Amino acid sequence: MLGNVLIALLLVASVGLISVVLLQSGRSAGLSGAIAGGAETLFGKKKGLDPLLAKLTTGFAIAFMIFALLVSVLA
Repeated sequence: MLGNVLIALLLVASVGLISVVLLQSGRSAGLSGAIAGGAETLFGKKKGLDPLLAKLTTGFAIAFMIFALLVSVLA
């Protein structure tokens, strides 16, 4: 019973992690993107939901790792 609950929570965490990562805006590539990206982080420019999505990504990743470890230990 507990194994099924952990697998369900692992599934929710994995789908959440995938969806949050796909919702994030892409980073610019190349040298100009590296220079512009460095300037944006230097001056603290945040746009839209990116800070919230970054925190959600961290939370879902931690939950995914914990549930994966618990499922592997209890299996």
